[in-house]
Amino acid sequence: MTLKKSPVVSMGLLLSVVSGLIVVASCGGGSSSSSGTTTPPPPTVSNSVDVEVNLGPTDDYVNGLFTSVQVCAPGSTTNCVTVPDVLVDTGSSGLRLLSGALGSLSLPAVTDSSGNDVQECVQFISLAYIWGPVVQADVHLAGETASNTAVQIIAEPPVSVPAPSSCISTGSGGTPVDYNTVKALGANGILGVANYGQDCLLPGCNQASNEVPQYYVCPSGNCQFATFASSGIVTNPVGLFSQDNNGVLVSLPSIPVAGAATASGLLIFGIGTQSNNALGSATIYAVDAHSYFTTTYNGTQYSNSFIDSGTDGYSFLDSTTLGNIDCLDNPTWYCPAATESFTVTNSGTNGTTGSLTFSIANADNLFSTNFSAFNDIGGPSGTMPLNDYFAFGLPFFFGRKVFVGIAGQSVAGVTNAPNGFWAY
Repeated sequence: MTLKKSPVVSMGLLLSVVSGLIVVASCGGGSSSSSGTTTPPPPTVSNSVDVEVNLGPTDDYVNGLFTSVQVCAPGSTTNCVTVPDVLVDTGSSGLRLLSGALGSLSLPAVTDSSGNDVQECVQFISLAYIWGPVVQADVHLAGETASNTAVQIIAEPPVSVPAPSSCISTGSGGTPVDYNTVKALGANGILGVANYGQDCLLPGCNQASNEVPQYYVCPSGNCQFATFASSGIVTNPVGLFSQDNNGVLVSLPSIPVAGAATASGLLIFGIGTQSNNALGSATIYAVDAHSYFTTTYNGTQYSNSFIDSGTDGYSFLDSTTLGNIDCLDNPTWYCPAATESFTVTNSGTNGTTGSLTFSIANADNLFSTNFSAFNDIGGPSGTMPLNDYFAFGLPFFFGRKVFVGIAGQSVAGVTNAPNGFWAY
């Protein structure tokens, strides 16, 4: 995630594809909104926030896309705090903030029917995990508000409730990494704006048997699966906006092949709802129930592929497949002797296909510049729990308008995409 560390799915793609939780009601994409001509449009509000690729609060983050988020106690306009350096992540869903970033702000806990505070464990494909309580807050982004939504607080040490062994265990033989500090996370939090409305994916949400437990209550330190109202599930705040709630657009400028010290752009809320978020000529790639589409390379289909601003490079294949191009100084990245070009075909569940070409340069050479933004770095997917994928990380976003359509929400002109879509 950070400089000279592994690029593989740093903050993207929650392992909720194999996890679940016991809840009173199932997870979903939120209420639908219509952009049809029979309904008058809502009043125009400010629907974009500035984002910047920089080295982050720890001054060592490669390809981290950051913004600021204001959170308030539910119903309050004064009991608030604005948190800077929050990572924008199209590969996960929901807002998560380090406890230290909230200062003295106190937020009400989500509890089960017995009054026990609900805790959440989030595991990522990179073997990182975060742990902490779930609270209720009003989330403000530009002129948009998600009222009384569930937010995870990342519990910085020392913690009052330790993470259970089932959270720390990866089940894959790797060593888990605790990301519950700003030094490890490289950010003050994560703003997850993925294709799905809540941070669990159907059909896993209501399964009583879980490979990777996600929500817990821990009375007397004895952690067990949580049963609580679905309103307490950490939720993509965009889907809760009163308007501009059907997805997001990430717009970043082109950068030189040698990288850039920083890069500034916009995170725009809504798709086809205002003049600044029209789909235009973008090609729509519908995703499956786990938010994946298919990438084909050299005749092989990688059916668990995704687009993820929270991953800092292209993550795909491995050095065995590509030849010996791993880096000497940064062995989890690719370092070809000369820049290599790759052409793949992406396919959506709606039958849309399109070719895509990207480049991989020598990460050792690029990192020596101490720049933060690169459009041509990548590393192997290797032996992670899910290895049949292409992750199109932040390099993919430079010079493109990338749309993320939320499942269950209507977008004018988009059909056959019940689970949401990518478009670019």
